[in-house]
Amino acid sequence: MANDNKDPRMADHLSNERTFLSWIRTSLGIIAFGFVIERFGLFIKQMGLILGKTNMQVSSLSHGLSEIVGIFIVAFGTLMSLLAYINFKTVEKHIRQGTGAYRPSGRIYAVLMISIIVTGTLLLIYLVQNIFPAH
Repeated sequence: MANDNKDPRMADHLSNERTFLSWIRTSLGIIAFGFVIERFGLFIKQMGLILGKTNMQVSSLSHGLSEIVGIFIVAFGTLMSLLAYINFKTVEKHIRQGTGAYRPSGRIYAVLMISIIVTGTLLLIYLVQNIFPAH
């Protein structure tokens, strides 16, 4: 029979792979978002110079926070890729063992949520400072 070699857990392996690829897509999106935010600080500085602001006025416009937040988000996206791979290999090991002992890890979700909360807070502070600059 042609199906004698078929792994009975093939659907589990494929599901694990789809989940891993979803996390990788998410990580790439986060990295791209971080890059855009980091470049936004440069855009603000250039726009200030085009509008005739002095260097002092331009630096007060950007505060450098977008660069810091952007770098943080890129690093976070990279970390998410690593955590996704670790999770993928852990699930793969449990599927191969066939023990049914796998329990979902909350670490990857906790890291994601904490990072989103911190990033959102930093971006909110940045936007409020640029809307209502202190004189």
